Amino acid sequence: MSTIREGLIHATINKAITLIDYNNYDSVHKQFEFVKQTILADNSLTNDEKIEAISSFNKDCNREKIVRNEGTRRICETCNQKCLAISYCEYCVQNYLKTKFSSWSSGNNNIDNLIQKCQIESLMPDMIVEWIPYNNLQNIECLTKGGFSEIYTATWINGGYEELDSENHQLQRFGTHHVILKELGNIENASQNWFEEDLMFKL
Repeated sequence: MSTIREGLIHATINKAITLIDYNNYDSVHKQFEFVKQTILADNSLTNDEKIEAISSFNKDCNREKIVRNEGTRRICETCNQKCLAISYCEYCVQNYLKTKFSSWSSGNNNIDNLIQKCQIESLMPDMIVEWIPYNNLQNIECLTKGGFSEIYTATWINGGYEELDSENHQLQRFGTHHVILKELGNIENASQNWFEEDLMFKL
């Protein structure tokens, strides 16, 4: 693969977006097709860069369609549900996560139930709440102490989910990722409401 010029790709996508006539292209699906064709017609990009640009814009469109809950739906070939996303099926994401429920546990039922509830409602592969086992973290260092908590930095070995591999029906991770950790005190006595409020605050 040739060298990908990220700056040029982003500039091309932004240029294509500014050219959209929203009177004629009045849906997310129509806007996506216009931008896609504009990218393909741009001779300043290599074929690899066009593929990368369309893939990047795909993700933006998926997010836009899901958040706005609008656009053309299609029948997923795997689960037969009517999904909104272009490059994956949001229901297949949820189904995959359900199959993994038995493979992890925080050791606290309230935490497990809340994470599972979030995962069942997940609509995007790169926006999934997870339980991260301690042995999946490296280079843990205290960043600051104060108040009722301590803040740490660490390296998440596998990283979070990034995209759904529709062919193999699996969520793929993006690899090593730096994260910020917050130590929670007296977690054994925390209630379900406490976790929900804490999660809402972080989101």
